[in-house]
Amino acid sequence: MKSKGLSRRAFLKHSLFAVKALVTLAGATGIYAIFGERYWIQNKTIRLSFTRYPASFQGVRIVQFSDTHIGKYYSLARLQEMVEQVQRQKPDIICFTGDLFDSTYGEINHDVIPILSQLQAHMGKFAVLGNHDMRLDAKGVVDILEKSGFTVLVNENRSILHGNERIRVVGIDEMFHGKPNLPLALQGVAKDDFVLLLAHEPDFADTSIKFPIDLQLSGHSHGGQIRIPFYGSLFTPDLGQKYSIGLYAFAESEFRTYTNRGIGTTLFPIRFNCRPEITSFILETKMT
Repeated sequence: MKSKGLSRRAFLKHSLFAVKALVTLAGATGIYAIFGERYWIQNKTIRLSFTRYPASFQGVRIVQFSDTHIGKYYSLARLQEMVEQVQRQKPDIICFTGDLFDSTYGEINHDVIPILSQLQAHMGKFAVLGNHDMRLDAKGVVDILEKSGFTVLVNENRSILHGNERIRVVGIDEMFHGKPNLPLALQGVAKDDFVLLLAHEPDFADTSIKFPIDLQLSGHSHGGQIRIPFYGSLFTPDLGQKYSIGLYAFAESEFRTYTNRGIGTTLFPIRFNCRPEITSFILETKMT
């Protein structure tokens, strides 16, 4: 009986220790997710090759950022830090794929203009709107982006010339609240043009692949924002579930789509196993 009593006390002691350890771990994880990871931006470089990519553009650096969600949980000071990180990538082209402000915990703020104006890319700065931008004030967000030096593309395209060659940057209207029209956006695009598409919602790729698009850049999903090891995302939004994070290739096609994890957060000011991201793309001409 005595030995059993000692075993029971030992069991209770070890159980209490385990509970305390789990509580401590959970607390540490929560602190990390709220105050650590969501500000720990990862700079990624992706190298891809395409048959239609013009040789004179080799070495051009396309830098994407997305989903800043400026507001209660993402301050102008943090935006300034992000802008400085983007500039350190020495971008030739900058692409922003939507959700400048958070429609739940943010508001239109013209104080972002002098910050975003610091972004410099000699081949251009391009943007599309996200669903939060549309819900908040689409015209107001367009005005801010344009005053910050961005060309906002809504079912339209622009040429970027380099030497005697060009690429096309196409922007599609937002899917939830806008009227995306890819045939309209592609007007004037030649069959041999390399086409870079900006589309806020990544699942638009199922439409893009039916058209002469080479590379789609998207955001929206935040990569899931909270990703459990060996399980994946706890939640991904509509139109960001099929292509929720990273690079996707498609059978019998050179078409690629990339989903950036974004900068800010939505719903909860938490990131876990899903750092915010700035992505640089170095594209090359595929030899045939």
